[in-house]
Amino acid sequence: MDLTTRLLEQFVVLAEEEHFGRAAARLSMSQPPLSQAIQRLERGLGVRLLDRSTRAVRLTAAGSAFARDARHLLEAQQAAVGRAQRIASGTEGELHLGFISGISYTFLPRVLRLTRDRFPGLRLHLHQNTSAELASMIRSGRLDLAFVRGPLADPDGLDLRTVATERLAVALPAGHPLAGRATLRLADLAGENFSLPSLTALAGLAEQVAAACRAAGFAPRDGARADSLPGLISHVAAGNCVCLVPEQVPAGALPGVVFRTLDQENSGDNLALTVVAATRAGQRDPAVERVVTLVRSG
Repeated sequence: MDLTTRLLEQFVVLAEEEHFGRAAARLSMSQPPLSQAIQRLERGLGVRLLDRSTRAVRLTAAGSAFARDARHLLEAQQAAVGRAQRIASGTEGELHLGFISGISYTFLPRVLRLTRDRFPGLRLHLHQNTSAELASMIRSGRLDLAFVRGPLADPDGLDLRTVATERLAVALPAGHPLAGRATLRLADLAGENFSLPSLTALAGLAEQVAAACRAAGFAPRDGARADSLPGLISHVAAGNCVCLVPEQVPAGALPGVVFRTLDQENSGDNLALTVVAATRAGQRDPAVERVVTLVRSG
């Protein structure tokens, strides 16, 4: 069957609304044609996508899976159209940009500001996720460019370029005995409970924290886990532990938490974090290349 863009959009909106009337209103169409279109889709696929009642619809297991894949197809199609438009015009069009939460405080706003000032005709659509998921979205064509934390566990199919380096800082409960110092040695934290990054969601940060502590002569004591920076810092705010975070996390990120720099002596590069621009291997999109070059030089 012919899976048109319009048909995919209709099913995705219906899956989000779980109601034919609301979905039809969003799609600027009447309800009967929408119902007929979904019935044709089900007949063409040979599967039941919806459980219908008089008041609402519910996705079947097959419907939920198809809705996810349909969204991916639409995202990839939009990205492909955007790439073609940018290549044709040079600096006009749309660019789908992925980012990890850890760079959203200062690095990402700088990227957006530089791009706006230099390429005002380029619209950036932002997608936040983990480094691993962003890498997958780059490979599938759903994203044009992503800023991730290096090193990536699976770099296959990607071109990776370092665009920024920052250092680890320590987050402490405001009443912690060490909070009165302006600078700490990492070894000072050897006896502390740590809020540790998830090995999957924050793999790059988790690896760097483990390596830095190992170089300081100890393994961090596992006091709590989190899959985001706000989660890590929330454990600290509760007074349960300390954690290591990128230095660009703002001092006012959460009440009850203080941030202190770490003494670089005898630490070498173990406190360094890298931000990497990831693109699909072999693909040279002019607009993407302009943004990467702008960020690296700015």
